[in-house]
Amino acid sequence: MTEQRNESRRGSTGTRSRGGPRRQYRRRPRLCKFCADKTTHINYKQHELVKRYIKESGKIRSRRETGNCATHQRMVAGAIKRARHMALLPFTVERLR
Repeated sequence: MTEQRNESRRGSTGTRSRGGPRRQYRRRPRLCKFCADKTTHINYKQHELVKRYIKESGKIRSRRETGNCATHQRMVAGAIKRARHMALLPFTVERLR
């Protein structure tokens, strides 16, 4: 009885094609916004710029989400931490009770 079940699973490929040519998807190269502008320094006082890289929960957005290169992501994270320490940005968001 188990053999019949296994055979029925193997035979039911449905509309899937096997061995056919696959489309080649090419990702667009992600460009860091700061590299495109040739920015060498990210200032913690630019709170509007720095706020873009913080989630609603108060966490710093990842490189994947922002599209920054490693160098500029470290600069952004440092600027956010510095702004938090100077009380320009909150560490967490206020939650309604």
